[in-house]
Parts: sequence; C-alpha cells; structure tokens
Amino acid sequence: MLDRTQPKFSHVKPTDNRFRGDGLRDFFLYRDLGIADATNGKVLAQLVVAHNAPERGTGWHRHEAEFHIVIMLRGWAKFMYEDQETLVSAGDCVHQRPGVRHYLFDYSPDMEYLEIVGPADFNTIDVEPVCAVPTPTPWIDKL
Repeated sequence: MLDRTQPKFSHVKPTDNRFRGDGLRDFFLYRDLGIADATNGKVLAQLVVAHNAPERGTGWHRHEAEFHIVIMLRGWAKFMYEDQETLVSAGDCVHQRPGVRHYLFDYSPDMEYLEIVGPADFNTIDVEPVCAVPTPTPWIDKL
C-alpha cells in the first residue's frame, strides 16, 4: 500500500496547466505548478502574471501562512510592507514573514512572479489600513 503522506514526484510542463483567472485576485492570472498536489497540500507554487491594470491593488491584508516567498521573474511590483514602500524588480526575492500586513498597489504590464506558500490552502485576511498608499502608475499600452 502507498504511503499517501509522502510527497510525490511532479513534472509540470507549460502546456499542462494554463493560466487561469479564478485565483485570489481578478486582475491577475495564475498557473498552478502542481506542487500542492505533489506535497499533499503542504506547499503551493504558482506563477502569477498581470492581467489588468492596477486600479485599487490588493487592499491591506495578511496571510495565514507559515512560509511565503515571491520571486519576481519579469517586470516589477510595488508593495507596502507595513509602512515601508518596497519596489520588487525582476530577479528579486521577497520573504513575507508570517502575518506581515501588506498591500500590492502597483505593477508593470509585464509583471510575472513565482509565488511559493505553505500551506497550500493558506487564508488571506483583510486588515485595517496601516498607512496611506501611493497611486498606481497608469498603463499606457500593455506590452
């Protein structure tokens, strides 16, 4: 009998899982990388791309997660982490400590990042505003 608590081998190709619009935010598209299934829900790995211009951003929130990193692959995004404005550019890696209050408020049309979160079924909780948030940069033309 197989031990279902053990992680499974996973190999997901770009054509296996298409980008979808049914993720956490309707202005992003998400592509599941199969890691939640392979780890029995211990870890989520997904690609996130800009789909629509940032009108209001994510709003202030925090995640109930034990581990959360964002690796920017293309473009850039601007976050407020507590009261600190942070520009995350291609090649940057951000570790979002558990419970940090944050707000993604601006991003480039070509933004794409890899998000790795544990557990896979983490919760997102809206929180009271920490401080004022800058206005997003209008998109002229989507690249």
